[in-house]
Amino acid sequence: MDKTNNELKRSLGFWSALSIVIGTIIGSGIFFKQASVLENAQSSTMAILAWILGGIITLMAGLTIAEIGAQMPYTGGLYIYIENLYGRICGFLAGWMQVVVYGPAIIAAVAGFMSILTANFFGLSSAWRIPIAVIAILFVGLINFFSNKVGAAFSIITTIGKLVPIAAIIIIGLFWGENNALGQTISEIHRASGNFGVAVLSTLFGYDGWILIANLGGEMKNPKKILPKAIIFGISAVLIIYTLITIATLRFVPANEILRLGENTTSYLATTAFGKIGGKLITIGIIVSMLGTLNGKMITFPRIVYAMAKRHDLPFSRFLSYVTPKGKSPVVATLFIIVLATVMMIFFDPDRLSDLCIFTIYIFYLLAFFGIFILRKTNEAPRPFSTPLYPWVPIIAILGGLFVEISEIVNDPQGILLFVGIVIIGLPILYLVKKYYGEKI
Repeated sequence: MDKTNNELKRSLGFWSALSIVIGTIIGSGIFFKQASVLENAQSSTMAILAWILGGIITLMAGLTIAEIGAQMPYTGGLYIYIENLYGRICGFLAGWMQVVVYGPAIIAAVAGFMSILTANFFGLSSAWRIPIAVIAILFVGLINFFSNKVGAAFSIITTIGKLVPIAAIIIIGLFWGENNALGQTISEIHRASGNFGVAVLSTLFGYDGWILIANLGGEMKNPKKILPKAIIFGISAVLIIYTLITIATLRFVPANEILRLGENTTSYLATTAFGKIGGKLITIGIIVSMLGTLNGKMITFPRIVYAMAKRHDLPFSRFLSYVTPKGKSPVVATLFIIVLATVMMIFFDPDRLSDLCIFTIYIFYLLAFFGIFILRKTNEAPRPFSTPLYPWVPIIAILGGLFVEISEIVNDPQGILLFVGIVIIGLPILYLVKKYYGEKI
């Protein structure tokens, strides 16, 4: 293996990075979470507020990470940030959590949702859902076997493609909807938990994925400038889009009807507004949206595997760090993620896995948020990007992270113990790997 050429290529520009941020965030969440957010918020006004608040928390987090990422523009993202801030052990655990649990589970969940829509679209039985999901993962994985330009181009295409049905839903709801988006209450109060916090938590699941662009820092042409701009503009665009979709949906479909329809709300809206053929077209757009999200995650997670393997932090690091001579793509790392995601999809419930992963990754988000105060004191070099309204923006990000952690602990303490245990198991594995390579931790 030619170690001198075993490096990733810096070829991603601002528009590619921006499309990856938007494409990675906008997937199934906004289309499938409307009913659950409304159910917990108990009114249309509070549901809209929940989406806005979730977006603001995410934007504060993005502004905080943007300053940190601009000072550490390397492949690996959160894994590298945590290591530089808190040492090798914490950094390894951040990377281990993402490559073994969080990444594969999120990919499996998105592919699972996409397969449900695809099977319904073609009138196939539920037995086809796992095969369709596996095919989708393999297809997107194959795209990312080539140069990162191919995956980025696919991300741009799918991002543009997903904006078409989104624009259609927003326009039809805002201009042809007959309901007042504000002030609608739920008649079946007993169905709702009555917890506004849980409603906001549900929206945060929909916003998650924005930080994955940081994993591509080593492949951007000018990461110190591109990374902060892509994160800030990307999250801001998604916040506006999510708010408009929620308002449009509530104007076109009454709140109680949204609760009754559940995950079928968007399809009902499309079919009612545009007819049977129009509904099919919107469904295709949503499927494209999910493919784009799948692609964004398939681009980013193998880069964490690659970054860890380059440091001999994983078993079989020699193979996992391999990149193709021409396209500079981490193909073995991509295969690794594909296999784990497929296994999780076949043997586990991806929905619960992804929910628990949000808790786990927010532990490391919080560490990163606190890291901005450490860098301000220890790093005397000029900052390529400074978080505005410091220290209030990172404080809001920290409070939002604590909110996520407390909410999830209350909702699923057993699952939390399980996932914390999976993260801790990484420590003896790191010890054995380092012993094999004759290295110290």
